Amino acid sequence: MVEAYLRRTPLTHLGLAARAASDAVGVDIVMAERPHRCQINLRGSAGDPAFTAALHSVTGLVLPANANSFTTEGEFSCLWLGPDEWLIVGPGGGEVEITQRLRAALGSVHAAVTDVSEARTTILVAGASARDLLAKGTSIDLHPRVFGPGRCAQTGFAGANVILRQLDDDASRGPTFEILTLNSFAEHLWLWLEGACREYRLAVGVH
Repeated sequence: MVEAYLRRTPLTHLGLAARAASDAVGVDIVMAERPHRCQINLRGSAGDPAFTAALHSVTGLVLPANANSFTTEGEFSCLWLGPDEWLIVGPGGGEVEITQRLRAALGSVHAAVTDVSEARTTILVAGASARDLLAKGTSIDLHPRVFGPGRCAQTGFAGANVILRQLDDDASRGPTFEILTLNSFAEHLWLWLEGACREYRLAVGVH
């Protein structure tokens, strides 16, 4: 008898799906877990045309031109982590194939491709008060003039090392952020965020 593998998220035990609100109208902040996403760590030289061409041929992505920024093509993004390191993120399910195709396309190019999808989960924080909430947990400047859509950073947040990025800034509903955190810190961060939300109207969402 073959038993099916039940894939759980780091926050499954918190019962977020059961708490999800059907309507987020009138709330200040929406939080949700975005689990099991494609996350591929990429190392190489941005100045090597063969390296950038291989990335583009497989994913359609180009490397970010500036530090602490990301590019997007379709549902996938390429986040700058360092001068020779990036993180490809997108919907889960195709990470094994993409990793294999990248390695094949790179061939003998000096580069490294590592599937790290199971290492982290993603917490989405959105709403009119999202920026104020996140500013409580990090020392980096989150003012819109400095940290807006298309920006990302590796930073300390509420005692954990995370990758933070801003996806958009809608005039009616406010900005949307993602916190990529190691699975072992996910519960700590979620509970910290909930505690820091006490002055706001919070809704749990499903993504």
